[in-house]
Amino acid sequence: MARREFDLGVVELEVLKALWDVGPAPVRAVMNYLHESGRQPAYTTVQTVLTRLEQKGFVASDKSGLAYVYRAKISRARISRSRLKALLEQLYDGAAGPLVLQLVANERLTPEEISRLHELIEKLDSSKH
Repeated sequence: MARREFDLGVVELEVLKALWDVGPAPVRAVMNYLHESGRQPAYTTVQTVLTRLEQKGFVASDKSGLAYVYRAKISRARISRSRLKALLEQLYDGAAGPLVLQLVANERLTPEEISRLHELIEKLDSSKH
């Protein structure tokens, strides 16, 4: 099996999501954000995960101040595309249609999401004619 482009563990992804939501932040701010989100990692755990993410190239740190300030080097959209592509390959032989149909059939969509979905369908439909 080919190695995934972005191989992240569950905790690594949670810490990266915290950086996307909070923006550049020291370890304590990331830890506090995770605590507010219902997770309870220790300070040293968050620090270790941030160091590991930096070694993997997903995070950069500014070491000029008293506390290191970490920032995500990779966007949520890029990780999302990569993980969705891997899911499509694993479950749907690369076909997006069955995944979209399953999501629409089984998940609740907000009125805004439904409106956006209609717009995308109309755009796709008009590009075929």
